[in-house]
Amino acid sequence: MAGESTANTAPSITDHLHEELLNSTDVEEFLAELARVSARTLCVPGDEVLCGITLLRQRKAATVASSADPAQVISQLEYQSSDSPGITAAEGHRTVHVPDLGDEDRWPGYSAAVLAHGVRSVLAIPFELEGETKATLLLYSHRAGRFEGRILETAEDFVRQTSLALRLAVRFAHYSDTAAHLRATLESRTVIDVAVGIIMAQNRCSQQAAFSLLKAASSTRNSKLHTVAAAVVNALGHGPAETHYDE
Repeated sequence: MAGESTANTAPSITDHLHEELLNSTDVEEFLAELARVSARTLCVPGDEVLCGITLLRQRKAATVASSADPAQVISQLEYQSSDSPGITAAEGHRTVHVPDLGDEDRWPGYSAAVLAHGVRSVLAIPFELEGETKATLLLYSHRAGRFEGRILETAEDFVRQTSLALRLAVRFAHYSDTAAHLRATLESRTVIDVAVGIIMAQNRCSQQAAFSLLKAASSTRNSKLHTVAAAVVNALGHGPAETHYDE
């Protein structure tokens, strides 16, 4: 049974995900592996389960990972619809179980689209994350009643066991995004400062006057200040300005 398999292999799954977390280059790569692990863990021979994971971060587009291409297509429908099991599970932070989409009337548009892909039963379980970030494990089966009883409990237990690894992945992604934004800001500031210096030398004016000239050129050309500054620096023919960081 899938439940027995999960109970026996939980430590190895956790260890594998923590190792994957260290080796992943971004949160999308980690989510894809988590989706594949979920499908392998919750499948039984001859009875395939499609797995998707959706991640919603503040000011970020929804990220969708899947165990296979068909799961990717179906999971995308979660956020193309105005409402769906995945959205309901994420917003209510509760498990949403749909034994048979053919008998379901809560999400008519979604149900019709997913039934067209041959899916009959759906299970949506929210991960335990931090702040406004939300993620949901989405399981699909072509068989009605696939996620009853022990299988549902096993899936919920799997989400509890893997939520910590996903929390860490999201936290690392946040730190990485923050560092990248800071680096971009510093690099933009460097180009502007160098351009101001060039204008000061060429016009024998103060720093404030040089910066005003740069801003005026930016407004006249309807271009970003950084773009105009880069053009000033490049016009010298010595290549772009570079920001140096201490190792």
